Amino acid sequence: MNTAGQPPPLPAGAGGHGINPFPEKHASNGALGISPAPPAPAVPRVRRRNRMITSCLECRRRKLKCDKSHPCANCTKNTRDCVFLAPALDSASQMRLTEIKEKMGSLERVLEQDVARSSTRPQSWKADPEGEQVDFAPEPEDEKNLEPTPLATVDAVYDDDADDDLADLGFAMGRMRLSDRIGGFFRPKMAEEMSVSLNGDVADSQSQNGKSLTPEAPIPHYVTSPQYNKFLAPGPTYIAPSSSFFFSSGQSSASLIDYLPSKIIANRLLDQYWLAVHPICRIVHRPSFRRRYDAFWADVEMGVEPTGSLQAVVFAALFSGVVSMSDDAVLMAFGTSKKDLVDNFQMGTETALGRANVIRTTKVETLQALVMYMIPLCRGEISRSHSALVGTALRIAECMGLHRDGTEYGFGPVETHVRRLIWYHICFLDIRTCEAQGPRPHIRSDEFDTQFPLNVDDEELEALDPPTTSASRWTDMTLTLIRMEANEMCRVVWVDRLRLEKKKISLTAVLGKIENFRKTMKDKYLRFINDNIPVQHLGRQICEIVTLRMHIMVLHRYHNSVAYQIPDRLRQIIINSGTEIMERAISIETSPALSPWAWYSSAIQQYHTALLLMMEIYAFPNRKEVDRIWRCLEYVFEIPANIPKDQRGRWVMTEVRDKMGIYIASRKVLAPSRMLERIGNQSTRSGNTSSASPPAAVGKVQQGNEGIAYGYAPGATSQHTPGPATLRSDASPLSGPAPQATMPVSAPSIQGDKTIDIDWHEWDKLFPPDSNPNYMS
Repeated sequence: MNTAGQPPPLPAGAGGHGINPFPEKHASNGALGISPAPPAPAVPRVRRRNRMITSCLECRRRKLKCDKSHPCANCTKNTRDCVFLAPALDSASQMRLTEIKEKMGSLERVLEQDVARSSTRPQSWKADPEGEQVDFAPEPEDEKNLEPTPLATVDAVYDDDADDDLADLGFAMGRMRLSDRIGGFFRPKMAEEMSVSLNGDVADSQSQNGKSLTPEAPIPHYVTSPQYNKFLAPGPTYIAPSSSFFFSSGQSSASLIDYLPSKIIANRLLDQYWLAVHPICRIVHRPSFRRRYDAFWADVEMGVEPTGSLQAVVFAALFSGVVSMSDDAVLMAFGTSKKDLVDNFQMGTETALGRANVIRTTKVETLQALVMYMIPLCRGEISRSHSALVGTALRIAECMGLHRDGTEYGFGPVETHVRRLIWYHICFLDIRTCEAQGPRPHIRSDEFDTQFPLNVDDEELEALDPPTTSASRWTDMTLTLIRMEANEMCRVVWVDRLRLEKKKISLTAVLGKIENFRKTMKDKYLRFINDNIPVQHLGRQICEIVTLRMHIMVLHRYHNSVAYQIPDRLRQIIINSGTEIMERAISIETSPALSPWAWYSSAIQQYHTALLLMMEIYAFPNRKEVDRIWRCLEYVFEIPANIPKDQRGRWVMTEVRDKMGIYIASRKVLAPSRMLERIGNQSTRSGNTSSASPPAAVGKVQQGNEGIAYGYAPGATSQHTPGPATLRSDASPLSGPAPQATMPVSAPSIQGDKTIDIDWHEWDKLFPPDSNPNYMS
C-alpha cells in the first residue's frame, strides 16, 4: 500500500522490453524518471465491536460455520487443531485482539492490491527463500518421465594415488581443450561412451594393441612416448598463478626497480591495454586510473616508492597489456620474447600484491589489482589453482562488502561504478572456473544486491551532474555490460539445469526464459550496434555466442535422453545454435578487424560444441548443414590434409577417445557408485529383454561385455545382436544413453516414438515453425 509522497509501483511493461530476468537489479522508480503520484486518501480506521467469540479460531479464519463442540466437526474432518478463545478476556487482551484484527485487515488489503497488479504483468520468475527460482507454470504431463543422462554428474572424485604432478588441464585436440568435465558436468566414462559411439561393438572399442582404453586398464605402451604424450602438456596461452604473494609476509626483498621497465615501454603497454583489454574487460574508470598512473610515475621519478596498492594495479594493467599481444608483436616492439616479458610482469604484479597485503586488504584498489591480474589467467586453460584463486578473491570481496551496492553506503558515482565493475568480473570468473573445474558456482543471485554498472561513458561519471540512469545508445560500457548481463543469465540457467533433474521446472519454461532474455538483449543493446565499427561488431558476436550457448547448456544432456528420443525439431535447435556459435567464434579469431580482441576469445567459449556436432554429422552425414559444420570442425580440430574426407569423422573421434582414455587413466578418475550401479542395471535389463515382451526400461540399449553401450553406431552391425545395422539417432558424447531405434542412416525420423516433453503451443511462439523448414537436405 502506497503512503503519501511515495511513488506508485511500475506499470506493466515499464523499465524495459520483454521479461527482465534480473528483477532485483531494477533501478528505483525515481531513477527511471517516473514522477510520484499524488497523496493517496487516508483510509478510515475501522471500528470493531469486541463481542463474544464462540466459534473456534480455524472456523473463523476459514469463514466456516462452527458447531461449537470441542473439537468441532470441521476441525475433526480436516485434522486441524481446534482452538477456542477463553470465554472472557481482560481489557489488555481485548485491545491486543483488536490490534491483531486491524493488522490482518491491512495485510489483506495489501495482498489484494499485489494480486491485482501482478495479474496485469507478464509472467516471470522469482527467487524463493532457498535461492532458487519458482516456476509457477504447471509441469506438462509428458515431462514427468524425462531423465537426463546418468553418465554426467556435478561432483568429481579422484583416487588418492593420482599423479598431482600432471596438469589438470585436460588434453589438447586441435584448438580445443577437453578434460573430464564437459559443459560443467563430470564425465568419468567418456572414453567408453566414445568407444561405442565410434564402432558399436566391443572389438572395435579397443586400442590398436588390443587393450581397452578404460580408466581401469593400464595405459598402452605406445601412448607413453613423448611425442604422443605432449597433448597433455599446457598450451602456449596457459599462465599458472603463483601462491607466493598469498603466503608472503608483505616484506619482499625484491625491489620495484627489478621489474619496472622504462616509462616509454610502460606507456606503450598501457596503450595496448586501452586498445585490447579495456574495451572487453573493463575494470577501471579510465580518467581516474590515468591520474593514478601519472601519480605512480611522479613518485618513481622523485625516488619515492608508490603505495603497494598503486604498484599492484599498475603492474596488473601492464601485465594484461603484454598478454594481449602476439609473440611477433612483442618481439618487434620490445626485442624480447613474449614469455620473458609475461614472466617479468607477472612476478612484478604478484610481488606488488604481496606488499599490498592482498589477503587482509580493505582497499578496493588492491582487490581491483587482484581481479585485473586474474583476467588474463582465466581464459581457455584453467587449472584448480585458478579456481582456488577466484574463490579467495570472492571471499575478500564479500568481506569488503562489494556484494552490496555502493549507493547504500553513500559512495560517489565513480567509486560505485568501480565497485560494480570489480564485483561482476568476479561473478564472471566464478562461472568460468566452475565450468572448467567445478563443481558449482559459489555466488548465488539472491545473496547480493549490487546493481549492474550504468551504461554511460567514463567521462560522464565525473560531470557536475553525473547521470543516474543508463543511456539508450552505445557507450564505453555497453560491450562489458553485454557480457555481465549474459553471464548472470548463465547463472540462472546453471541453476535451472539442476532444477530440471528435480522436476522443479519444465524444459519449456527454461527455454522460454532464454528466448525472453535474448529478445531483451536485442532490444536493449543490439539495436544500437553499427557493424562497421569493429568494437561494436565484436559486441554483437559475443552477445550471440553467449546467448546461443545457453541452448546448448540446457539441451545437450537431453540430446541423448534416457527414455525418449529427442525430436528432430529440438535437435535442429542444437544444430543451428551450435553451428552459429562456432562460426561467430571463428570470426573473432580470424577477422583482421577483430584481431586486437582475439586473445580473449577462449574465455568466451571453448569450442566444446564442436564435439557435439561432430557426433551429429558422424551419424547423419546427409544433413543440409554438413558443409557449414565441416568448415568449422576442420578449423577447430585442425584435421590433417592427408585424411580422406570420408575418414575425417572417424579420425577425430578416435583421437578424442584415445586421448580421453589416457587422461582419465592418468588422473585416476573414480565414477560414482550410483552411476556404475545404474549402468549395470541397464545392462541386466537390456540383456533380459526378448522379442515377446517390451524391454523393462524404454530406450535402453542392449550392451556388450564392457557393460556400456552408448552413442552412435552408424552403419555398424553389432556382433552380439544379429540383425540390420542399428542407428541410435540421439546419442552424443555430451549426453547419455541413447534410445533404441532401428532405422537407416539416411532417414533419422522419429515418428511413432515417444518424444521429449515439450509444450508445442508455447514452443511455436518461441521458435516459429518457418524458421526450420527442412531438417535434412
